[in-house]
Amino acid sequence: MRLNVKKLCAQAIVPAYAHLGDAGLDLFAAESCEVPPGEWRKVRTGIAIELPPGTEGQVRPRSGLALRHGVTLLNSPGTIDEGYRGEIGVILINHGPAPFKVTSGMRVAQLVIQPVIRAEVREVESLGETQRGEGGFGSTGVHGPAWAD
Repeated sequence: MRLNVKKLCAQAIVPAYAHLGDAGLDLFAAESCEVPPGEWRKVRTGIAIELPPGTEGQVRPRSGLALRHGVTLLNSPGTIDEGYRGEIGVILINHGPAPFKVTSGMRVAQLVIQPVIRAEVREVESLGETQRGEGGFGSTGVHGPAWAD
């Protein structure tokens, strides 16, 4: 599988796997900025991609940023559709107590390429029965986790 990447500015860094066997390619900031506590910002990566046919790109957070700084992605995972050819942006949100400084070249997210299954959508009058039925939020009862109540 090939991922075609176009650099849109000189400071852009082409995504790369940090280790053999990694699921995600590191995405790098192409700008420096600051994300104040409780706020979010779209960070430019300076790249556009051409995804392989039948795939999508999922932009996911980096666990190290979340653990050390309380910084994650606002829309996680972010979805890049196969036909999108614009710049990849990363929407960082700062849940930490201090301003978070993004520097150009910093790893800010990861990109995971996944196959896409397209469904044939049909409107029907009824749905098949299941044991769970319409049980939704908190439907696991007393045996579920405490936070579900």
